Amino acid sequence: MNPIRSTDLPFEPCPQVIKLQDVCLSIEGKTILNNLSLETKVSRLGVVGRNGSGKSTLSRVLSGLIEIRSGTLEVAGCNPFKDRKAALRNIGLLFQNPDHQIIFPTVIEEIMFGLRQLGQSKKQAQQNALATLVAFGKEHWQDAHISTLSGGQKHLVCLMAIVAMKPNLIILDEPFAGLDIPTKKQLQRYLNAFPGTLVHVSHDPSDLDGYDQLLWIDEGKVVAFGPAQEVLPTYLEEMHRIGDGDDISQLAD
Repeated sequence: MNPIRSTDLPFEPCPQVIKLQDVCLSIEGKTILNNLSLETKVSRLGVVGRNGSGKSTLSRVLSGLIEIRSGTLEVAGCNPFKDRKAALRNIGLLFQNPDHQIIFPTVIEEIMFGLRQLGQSKKQAQQNALATLVAFGKEHWQDAHISTLSGGQKHLVCLMAIVAMKPNLIILDEPFAGLDIPTKKQLQRYLNAFPGTLVHVSHDPSDLDGYDQLLWIDEGKVVAFGPAQEVLPTYLEEMHRIGDGDDISQLAD
């Protein structure tokens, strides 16, 4: 049973277009994204790859936190780096570590913050924050201090703060890292209820069960992109092949 239904939300987003054409990005002279191109419009897009493949950097590019060096980018109808107002309205980003995202001491203040950034009055932001808590069945959390919450509860506060802003697309950067199985399963139910587009970056393919498409990247390049049921078996086969080897012994240049 889902703890929240899409019909409980005060808005009804739909799948969003994501377009990247020859996107390149270097950081401190190292190429992170290398001529990366794709175009899609699905509800659920998973991004897989080994550590250091460029997954987390891609999530920050898609959310507008990092500017690309070259190429073109469109996410939910805008270039998220160049049009920050549109990105703020349309795109949410859930970090791996909620402590890197949370600013305020109480739950209601944290949820109100994004709404105030959108230009809402304090009264309006408070009303909408409470409406979001009610939709999630967590109205009793409003005065709770963040310091008293578990890691999973902090993740949920971050998700509620994002949903309150009514985005069309949410980017998830390893949101289940460090969570135990029950907490992960509960958080996953909340995410599955979101009716807009989810772009989920994960090293664990089991997190992406039921997703429409998978993007597999390595060294900032597209290895494969397409229906999840086609890409996933090839990805898993390659990961097991590498695991049977010994590249852990190789030192970086």
